[in-house]
Amino acid sequence: MTAAPQPVYWLGNDTLRVSAALFAENRRRLCEGLKDKDGVVPQSLVLLQGGEQKQRHCTDTDLLFRQESFFHWAFGITEPDCYGAIDVDSGKSVLFVPKLPESYATWMGEIFPKEHFKEKYAVDEVQYTCDIADVLSNPRPALLLTLRGQNTDSGSICREASFEGISRFQVNNTLLHPVIVECRLLKTDMELEVLRYTNRISSEAHKMIMKSVKPGQKEYEMESLFQHYCYTKGGMRHTSYTCICGTGNNSSILHYGHAGAPNEKTITDGDMCLFDMGGEYYCYSSDITCSFPANGKFTPDQRAIYEAVLKSSRTVMAAIKPGVKWTDMHRMADRVHLEELVKIGILTGSVEDMLKVHMGSVFMPHGLGHLLGIDVHDVGGYPEGVERINEPGLKSLRMGRLVRERMVLTVEPGIYFINHLLDQALDNPAQSCFLNNRVLARFRGFGGVRIEDDIAVTAGGVELLTCVPRSVEEIEAFMADSGKPFGPVVTSDKL
Repeated sequence: MTAAPQPVYWLGNDTLRVSAALFAENRRRLCEGLKDKDGVVPQSLVLLQGGEQKQRHCTDTDLLFRQESFFHWAFGITEPDCYGAIDVDSGKSVLFVPKLPESYATWMGEIFPKEHFKEKYAVDEVQYTCDIADVLSNPRPALLLTLRGQNTDSGSICREASFEGISRFQVNNTLLHPVIVECRLLKTDMELEVLRYTNRISSEAHKMIMKSVKPGQKEYEMESLFQHYCYTKGGMRHTSYTCICGTGNNSSILHYGHAGAPNEKTITDGDMCLFDMGGEYYCYSSDITCSFPANGKFTPDQRAIYEAVLKSSRTVMAAIKPGVKWTDMHRMADRVHLEELVKIGILTGSVEDMLKVHMGSVFMPHGLGHLLGIDVHDVGGYPEGVERINEPGLKSLRMGRLVRERMVLTVEPGIYFINHLLDQALDNPAQSCFLNNRVLARFRGFGGVRIEDDIAVTAGGVELLTCVPRSVEEIEAFMADSGKPFGPVVTSDKL
């Protein structure tokens, strides 16, 4: 007798079908990890609280809902204001949904019975949130495992589940977090399929932008086109983060696009574009950066900086495999950048001596890359016992651990000409001795170049998930054919 097919999340057309089996497998892995954890006793129960629907400030205007990431990882629920419980011994799952008022049917649509959600999400049982204390008491678990711990990337504490009557239970809020973080760290085959999809759609959107960009347009037009493509072609209502569409000197602003600088500049002929954008499907992220000239033709200086970054990107990706230190990969990128900046003439002297005074961080102040998954800066970068290295550049690295198979990571080296950092270096005798100010002056206002790809770590190296034109020749040829429809790019980058 064959098992009944699992329900799927699917938005129609060519969007990806994601089976509820993905989340059942995540719950199974979590239970296996908890059974091996000291302190988790028999008859323990995991309790997770989903995200809440919020309104904009003091109004009744709903903010666009996006599920809380840990809860999504375990249950794949799209609705707000839910809870989920998992029996560690048996793996049984219980979903708690809000009991909606009759007025909901008038203003918001059909009120579905509990059985609807049981079938939709392939959980074992569905109850109402108002009954959570009574349901969990029958039988009462020996230990209720709630989620509390620090996101080492943001510094924020994740939200711990709470409900009226929780004081009647024996609660532990320290055992769950490290186990679920380690589970999220390594992706299953089904998760990798979703991440391949988000990368494919986002790569195609970036290619469409490269075909569309022209001097005289606004940066926000490129943001709008990217979002439009990802939603219409990929069913991606959310982007993974605020789109960064920096051109000219704005391409040196690492997190450009925020409310104070909202992608509002007019693109001019000769600008370098740095477009960092990623679509999100069913809460799984992508994170891609493409850098190219707005007019489709690199100047000699633009080509020199771009090819320096491309060399570091490809050098690092060729070296990544299970067991390497991520900090070593960052240092490798720094070394390549410095070697190339010497060839260009911006720096003079010994690269070894430059490394000792952290010259790499003058031109790349951020980390080489980060974990990627349900969050664009995914959890698990610094588990207990792994400390950040308090050095320029490395202190901003979002992961400090050894690379492992099934990790998904971004590789995003960059070279930027940030006046604030250049002026600091020129005022520092230990660094200014390496700078050729005459050549450097030519690059003031250049902006920056970042090349960001998403990779999945395999047993022998990496799988490149991102597929966009990368070499200077590929970019120029691709942009020159702006009148032709765009399709899959065959690149020369063999990993």
